[in-house]
Amino acid sequence: MSAGASSDQLSKILDQFSASRQQMMDQLRRIIVGQSEVIEQIFAAIFTKGHCLLVGVPGLAKTLMVSSIAQILDISFKRIQFTPDLMPSDITGTMVLDENEQGRREFRFVHGPIFANIILADEINRTPPKTQAALLQAMQERQVTVGQTTHNLPEPFFVIATQNPIEQEGTYPLPEAQLDRFMFNIKVDYPTFEEEKRILATTTKDEAPELTKVLSAKAIINLQKLVRSVPVGDYMIDYAARLVRATRPKSPEAPPFIRQLVDWGAGPRAGQYLILGAKAMAAMDGRFSVSIKDIKKVAVPVLRHRISTNFQAQAEGKTSDDLIEQLLKEVPEPEAAKYEKRWR
Repeated sequence: MSAGASSDQLSKILDQFSASRQQMMDQLRRIIVGQSEVIEQIFAAIFTKGHCLLVGVPGLAKTLMVSSIAQILDISFKRIQFTPDLMPSDITGTMVLDENEQGRREFRFVHGPIFANIILADEINRTPPKTQAALLQAMQERQVTVGQTTHNLPEPFFVIATQNPIEQEGTYPLPEAQLDRFMFNIKVDYPTFEEEKRILATTTKDEAPELTKVLSAKAIINLQKLVRSVPVGDYMIDYAARLVRATRPKSPEAPPFIRQLVDWGAGPRAGQYLILGAKAMAAMDGRFSVSIKDIKKVAVPVLRHRISTNFQAQAEGKTSDDLIEQLLKEVPEPEAAKYEKRWR
């Protein structure tokens, strides 16, 4: 195949990808009002094999959003309601003593709800750390070990968890190691005035629109491969690395306000997710090249749960979001020309 034909074929694939993404968005618009940025970030996570943590007060349609996304994808979906009495085996599955056809008793593994393509971990901070930890291996290795046997999870696989930020009684904050497994920490905010009027008008009718399935499991896996194949220039990687390193108070690249207001910053996984998220944003937009704007677009949801502010920041009313926005203004964008000379 000639280079021109290959380029044309690639352009068609990206156009189809962009059209599929728009079709998914159109389907969700029949049920979900507003929240375009939130939905776009969830799509980006899905197409990069990432996991999402949705944080917002009750009543903002977090659960409805995830279940609606599951409806437009032709894959399996399970919802797990996290409660204080939930046990790890309630998620992963358990061994039961069964009798086979020969009359012998033997242990048989009964799969838990984790064996699905989309897992909605509803109110994940309502269950104790022992049960929260049952998701760690599944989220990182996409496997579950029960006894001496390791079981592979279906592909594609992603966890979308929800969390209420205002209620602290009877909750168990996620440890940093588990928070780091989430690609995005997505803030679900209140709707605008016009959006809220539409919500009131549409949700108080006796109508339940049926959603059409857009993508199959195989199509999602192929799109995940496409997103990872999007090229990234050296200067993009340089910018992502400098942005992540600038969040660490002991790093020489950290600006003074980070050293004063941050206890610890983001690790290398943040840089990986910055690049992958930027690739997804570019591909969903029909582009086969990553720009600085793509990295900046995903910087806040990637970094907000990987930066720990100290007491001084809290006293000044500074959140991790504020610090990231300030970093995006202070970390200089690289000059592409300098790196282009190095390529030659």
